[in-house]
Formats: sequence, structure tokens, C-alpha cells
Amino acid sequence: MKSLPSEIKLTYIIAILLIMLLIIFVIFIVITYNRKQLLYLKEKQLQESEYQNQLLQKELEKQKSIKLERERISHDMHDDLGAGISALKLQAEFLKQRAEDEDLKSDIDELLKTSEEMNISMREMLWSLNSGNDTLGSFIDYSKIYAHNFLKKTKIQLDIEDKNVISETTITAEQRRNLFLCLKEALNNAYKHSQSNQLKLSFIQKDKEFMMKISDNGIGINKEKSEGNGLRNMKRRMLEQNGHCEVNTGNGTHLFFRMHL
Repeated sequence: MKSLPSEIKLTYIIAILLIMLLIIFVIFIVITYNRKQLLYLKEKQLQESEYQNQLLQKELEKQKSIKLERERISHDMHDDLGAGISALKLQAEFLKQRAEDEDLKSDIDELLKTSEEMNISMREMLWSLNSGNDTLGSFIDYSKIYAHNFLKKTKIQLDIEDKNVISETTITAEQRRNLFLCLKEALNNAYKHSQSNQLKLSFIQKDKEFMMKISDNGIGINKEKSEGNGLRNMKRRMLEQNGHCEVNTGNGTHLFFRMHL
């Protein structure tokens, strides 16, 4: 075979070099484009991260302002309303000592009873507002004290248990307020309607799920009657907190309140 002329060889070499240069140029363009895309994506991620940080900072500032406002309201209620109720009780007791008419004394006793109920309600609101109580341990401790005080003058014996409870677990003010109001309603119903002599109050935690169970050994609930306002209110409160209220009757009444913390 004859060798190719030197001109054709040179043409082939130049062509090959041009193709190689074209390939190198294309690779360079692709790499440059990918690098720009990567830088653009990183910049977008950085902007999104900064935006999320700004939102988080605003939310933290909002939560801090809410906490400070709750504490301010709590202090004002304690100082102003608490002092006013105490003064009212003192004035009523002073009038009772001076009163001679039995009907007037009876009316003053009712006034004293009302002022004591107002004082209890105020303490409950102060507990609800205090951000230092936003833990499961604080809620359970307060609930135990309330249940004991509520039932101590009745014939109902109280048994309390807690299982796997991590006291430091955070619970929002709304969650513990609604749980506590459900507890109050359940205890009141047991006292008024159950005809029971034993009541068991249980607090159970499983990971991020919390359950409060209230069981009595009374007559149960008549299924033929429509639900009362108390039971409807308890179910509504739990739904508002994305929780669940369940009622079982048979060998007494058993109320289950479940909530994700």
C-alpha cells in the first residue's frame, strides 16, 4: 500500500486536533455550566436557609414576647386581683362578726364561699399562665394535688399512678389547660353522678403520646340517654388539641384522654 501524501496526513492531523479541541471545548462548557448551576443551587439553598433562620428568629421572638406577656398578666393578677379578693374576704368576715341577723349571716357566708371559689379559680389561671409549668411533671403534680383536695371530703377513695412519665417532657400551655379542664369535669361528674366509692387516676406516657385515664366503680353511664354537655365539652377540647377522648362504661365509667405532645 502506498503511503498517503504528506499534505493529506497533515490534513488528517489538523482535523483530529480540531475534533479534540472541539471535544475539550464542549467538556469545558459542560463543566462551566454545571459549576454555575451548582453555585446557583448553593446560593438558593443559602438564601432559603437565611429565610428559614429569619422565620425561626421571628418565631422565637414571638414566643419570648408571649412568655413575657403571660408572666406579666400572671403577676398583675396575683398582685391586683389576689389582693382584691383577700380584701373582700376580710371585709365579709368583719361584717359577719358584727351582723346579728341570721339571714344576713347566711348571705355573708355565701359571699365568703363565692370569694373562696374566685380565689381557687384565680390560682388555677395563674398556674395555667406560668410558663414555668409547661412540663408534664408540673401538670401531673398539680393534677394530683387538685384531685386529692377535690375528693378528700367525699366518700370516694382516690388511687393515683403514673407509668413511664418523663417529667421534663414539654407540654404547651393550651394542652395542659385543656387536659386539666377535662380532669376537673371528669372528677365533678364522678362525684355527682357515679355513686362510686373508688376512683383511679392514671398518667401514662409512651414516647410522645400521653394518656390520662380516670376510672370509677360506679353505676356507669346510661347509653340510652344523650351525651351531656360535660362529655361533649371534653371531647371538643381534646379534638381542638388534636387529641382523643374515649368513654367506656361497664363496671363503672372509664375515661381515656390521649394526646400527642
